[in-house]
Amino acid sequence: MDHPPRPQSSLLVAPPELSPLEQEVLDEYERLAENMKTLAALLDHLASAPATDILDGLRDLERKTSLVFTLLKASVYSIVLQQEIDWGGAAAGGGGGHGQGLGHGDGDGDDGQEDE
Repeated sequence: MDHPPRPQSSLLVAPPELSPLEQEVLDEYERLAENMKTLAALLDHLASAPATDILDGLRDLERKTSLVFTLLKASVYSIVLQQEIDWGGAAAGGGGGHGQGLGHGDGDGDDGQEDE
């Protein structure tokens, strides 16, 4: 009593007594097993990579991260300094002379004093 071959996407043979949900669970486990094999192969490849390549990549990443951190600190400092200048200018009646000439103004050349 030969059964005709059924087209199956999975490697597991599905007996007829399995429900569709059970078959779906088995298919998911099969995909999970394949993903785990792929992950193991990738980790094996990474573990066999020369340490100098990994260290060079990490140094490059550290350099870029350091640059971004420096730029972020400079931006925050510029914003805080500009707020202090603005608040100091309003509190001193528009004087706000400290901090001028440092290149942190709004660029319009207005120093709070009217032209004569």
